Amino acid sequence: MAEFVRVETKDGIGTIRLDRPPMNALNMQVQEELRAAAAAVTADAEVRAVVVYGGEKVFAAGADIKEMADMSYVDMAARARELSSAFDAIARIPKPVVAAITGYALGGGCELALACDWRVVADDAKLGQPEIKLGIIPGAGGTQRLARLVGPARAKDLVMSGRMVDAKEALQIGLADRVVPAAEAYEAAVALVRQYTNGPAQALRAAKLAIDGGLDMDLASGLAWESQLFAALFATEDKREGMSAFVEKRKPNFLGR
Repeated sequence: MAEFVRVETKDGIGTIRLDRPPMNALNMQVQEELRAAAAAVTADAEVRAVVVYGGEKVFAAGADIKEMADMSYVDMAARARELSSAFDAIARIPKPVVAAITGYALGGGCELALACDWRVVADDAKLGQPEIKLGIIPGAGGTQRLARLVGPARAKDLVMSGRMVDAKEALQIGLADRVVPAAEAYEAAVALVRQYTNGPAQALRAAKLAIDGGLDMDLASGLAWESQLFAALFATEDKREGMSAFVEKRKPNFLGR
């Protein structure tokens, strides 16, 4: 049983719930429990969409600085790849994933949110990459995913200044996808992904793979990748059901296979 990260499933939605009071600091144990939670929701066919949630007060205020303070280059060189891959495990969940952000999403907390497909942000939340103020830079995707999401100039502003942005600015620059009252953040995130729980799971997986994989390719390679994934879906039952339903003018009953 995980101590700080648990998976709760209801109506086809799996919630990866961080619970390490008071600030959900992302120490090594939490990182590894996040990796295990990502594997669990990936393997569970009953989970069709995922919410990453830190609770009503805070999403995650960053890495555990006390744990890192005495680490040397040699220490972190041995750990940095594991840190990054733990967050990457969230990004690679082959299902729609949304972060429900309350309170603070700073440093590693912001990087965890960036690993999700969307971010629903409470109207009083604060987001940022303040690592520069500690004499370091983000090390779990903050320089890479943030730049791909908001553009290099805005990413440099946030990473090099270490400043926090409020929900309004996060929405303006594309860091947030929706801003809602704080008490509604979790339910709004659930509502965002509920539409996918009865969808064609293999096609949704392929769509995510095509978009995320294509971002790392030139256009020609991305188009070839898309074509391969597109053709593969013609082997699925959901493709047959979807097209039959269209011809027969009825609602499809997707089974996720």
